[in-house]
Amino acid sequence: MISEQVRKMTQVHWIMLFLAISIAWIFLYLLSVPNELRLLSKIYGANFFNEFCIITPDVSGFFQIFSMWILMSAAMMAPTALPAFAVYEELGDNVEINLLRLLLGYLTVWIVFSFFAAVSQMALFIYGYLDNLGQVTSSKLSGLILFFAGLYQFTSLKQACLAKCRRPLTFFMQYFDQGPLANGLRLGAVCLGCCWALMLISFVGGVMNLAFMGLATFLMMIEKLPQYGRFLTMPLGLLLILSGLNLFIF
Repeated sequence: MISEQVRKMTQVHWIMLFLAISIAWIFLYLLSVPNELRLLSKIYGANFFNEFCIITPDVSGFFQIFSMWILMSAAMMAPTALPAFAVYEELGDNVEINLLRLLLGYLTVWIVFSFFAAVSQMALFIYGYLDNLGQVTSSKLSGLILFFAGLYQFTSLKQACLAKCRRPLTFFMQYFDQGPLANGLRLGAVCLGCCWALMLISFVGGVMNLAFMGLATFLMMIEKLPQYGRFLTMPLGLLLILSGLNLFIF
């Protein structure tokens, strides 16, 4: 069972797992462009790749972005939710059915988030604030995104959501009687409260930048570890604020 394996893992094991996942993201990035295309880019210039990634401002382009956000959210959030899923597995009967319902509720929240993220990306792209790789074209807008993402690290909402993510047993015991679907929705909402601002800074690094996404995934996973996350949240917020001010002012 998942819970038996997860229960044996120490904080060091979790860090090693999360680091391995981040390294996998980096390797995926390195392997994402075939050598043949790299050679063609040397011949035709750096803009050669853009022809393959152009976002069209229509329904087809929107669903392309929407699908990308769903996949990205699943890839980035699933590892952070694994401890919570393992805890829930230990609490009741009909484990397989209940876990599926829990997962359905959890994913529903992130699908809704992905929809609004896709709407935001399409709007920013249409008005010229994003390029076709999903990266902000204005340094001042990048600075604002980083600044407010940093400020959010210090809010009571962020701290409340982190407290629930770091103690999934306490969270589930409080709401267990509401059923797996409702618990999945609550868990998704709490996870969203932890991570939405950090997810949106992907607009600064580039929504399609897999290396940046891998780094963000690693930071969000470490932040949810009880013994180590508390040493990351505030310094990360301060770093984002200073980086944002630097981009906005200079």
